[in-house]
Amino acid sequence: MTLIRAWLVALASVLMAAPALAQANYPDRAVRIIVTFAPGSATDITARMFAQKLTEAWGVPVTVENIAGAGGTVGADRVAKAAPDGYTLGWLANGAVTISPSLQGTPYDSTRDFVPISQTLVMASIVAVNNDLPAKSFQELIALAKAEPGKLSYATPGVGTPQHIGGELLKSQAGVNIVHVPYRGALFTDVIGGRVPMTLQNMAAILPIVREGKLRGLAVTSLKRSSAIPELPTVAELGLAGFEATSWFGLLAPPSTPAAIVAKANQEILKIVAQPDMRERFSKLGLDTVGNSPSEFAAVIKADIAKWAKVIKEAGIKAGE
Repeated sequence: MTLIRAWLVALASVLMAAPALAQANYPDRAVRIIVTFAPGSATDITARMFAQKLTEAWGVPVTVENIAGAGGTVGADRVAKAAPDGYTLGWLANGAVTISPSLQGTPYDSTRDFVPISQTLVMASIVAVNNDLPAKSFQELIALAKAEPGKLSYATPGVGTPQHIGGELLKSQAGVNIVHVPYRGALFTDVIGGRVPMTLQNMAAILPIVREGKLRGLAVTSLKRSSAIPELPTVAELGLAGFEATSWFGLLAPPSTPAAIVAKANQEILKIVAQPDMRERFSKLGLDTVGNSPSEFAAVIKADIAKWAKVIKEAGIKAGE
């Protein structure tokens, strides 16, 4: 009995030590990052840039798997249901995490079914107008909208996108009536041609067009000016105090992922976003680097869920409209 007891104690010690050893050696094999949009999207491009850096840092392959659908919620659900061992992570955008829960409902709970690792990048939108529109500044645009309620319209990439929800927040804070026109392609053609006088569009897509002078950029929707186009003021500094409507990307893990693994991944992300060459590359794409702690990222998610739920409810936005 003594030998059996000793053997059981030894076995228990080995079993208890195994998880700790696995965490200490993490990662010792390939890591998969699920990206919730198709190849070539801003989400995909940025994820691959980080994956390459993580591969170099960890000495194991860090690969991207694209699982698109339903505004990113299909891939996000796959992350939520993955094994909590650190070998499947999610590169998620704010739409699937903080907007979709109130807009269309999701099979996951964003505050319970993910472990935040770090918010990585923030992308503002630009409020831009057709060059023939009389408004030469953001203040003039708001004045024009107030003078002619319901006459102006704004184009976005679709119902429920961060640009649409941001546009509704802008309307609410400014007290104006501007009609939303959702698009699936050809957005810029119509705004440049004057069929729709204005747009809110993410920086990565619209920055080259504003740079070329095809549309007049009036303001950015981030709290701080964007490093990609610092000459454009923020909506907040032009009179709508505290206004912020951005898109963001972040790295998250499945629920119950060990804290040691989350901490190690967070440390690497912070190193990557601090690299000057990466900051410059992202700035050219219209993105600003963030890098925060898991708890700080969790606070962002919680606050954004509440913020966008209020906007969606007050504006009466329904998925599929």
